[in-house]
Amino acid sequence: MFRFLLSLYIQTIQFSVPSDRMSTYKSFALVGGGTIGLPIVNALAATKVPVILLSRSSEAKAVPSNVQVIKVDYDNADAIAKVLKEHNVDVVVSTLTTMAAAAQKTVVDASKLAGIKLFVPSEFGLPTEGYTEGPLGDKAHIAKYLTSVGIPSTRIFTGSFVQLIPWLLGGNGKAQIIGKGDTPFSTTSIPDIAGFVAHILTTLPPSELENRIFRLEGERVTMNGLAAQFKATPEYVDKLTDRGEHEGFLNFLVSAIEDGKASTGWNGVKEGTGADAAGTGNAAWPGHHWQTVKEVHNL
Repeated sequence: MFRFLLSLYIQTIQFSVPSDRMSTYKSFALVGGGTIGLPIVNALAATKVPVILLSRSSEAKAVPSNVQVIKVDYDNADAIAKVLKEHNVDVVVSTLTTMAAAAQKTVVDASKLAGIKLFVPSEFGLPTEGYTEGPLGDKAHIAKYLTSVGIPSTRIFTGSFVQLIPWLLGGNGKAQIIGKGDTPFSTTSIPDIAGFVAHILTTLPPSELENRIFRLEGERVTMNGLAAQFKATPEYVDKLTDRGEHEGFLNFLVSAIEDGKASTGWNGVKEGTGADAAGTGNAAWPGHHWQTVKEVHNL
């Protein structure tokens, strides 16, 4: 059911791209073609910039005709660097899953060998500041590693994907909630994330992208508020149960929500303010309408 929902949302994504865009960077490579990777590929391809998709799998990907899919070994830095050089890639965007975040290190090494100008690590989700272990700790380590090898990076915190909220709640007319369920957190839709990535990478100068964190927020919600929108009966628990193969990650995510760590304004210690507040990154895409939970799920 989880994969089915994702496939439906990915297939229906559409992008509106202004015709007068000017690309700052000239060529792009996406690493990983999954839930967020394929939408970003489509959004970039719509701007008519050269884009390649690097994938571990040889399976056919549903990409535009102007995107070349290249099978690579994520453990072979030299081989990846060769591909990046052959295609004169300026920017690498990694969309490897949270559970595979540590695998980005080899891709970073390849990017260094290839002289990549900007690296966008797979941060799409909760803020990773302050984490030292686990999947989010792996993401934080990659951010530090990029700095250590001298590759400028753009990190994008999005909060939970709006499309995955039914999966987050649990379904069957109930919503499993750890804690009180009143802590606000950030959600952003997949099309908005993809469009944002394409927009900033093709319109903003390097000075506004290098070593920058963008804190997006399509809508600020609470678990109780979501339960009400989906007409689900709240079930307050200490631990989520009967949630299948992703139960461990779901427990981590819903606990993080209750603790305030799922707001994109979270800075590792507390909720940020000013330039570090949740949603401040939205300003980099002026005039854009950010989809709400109600709009995405036709509530």
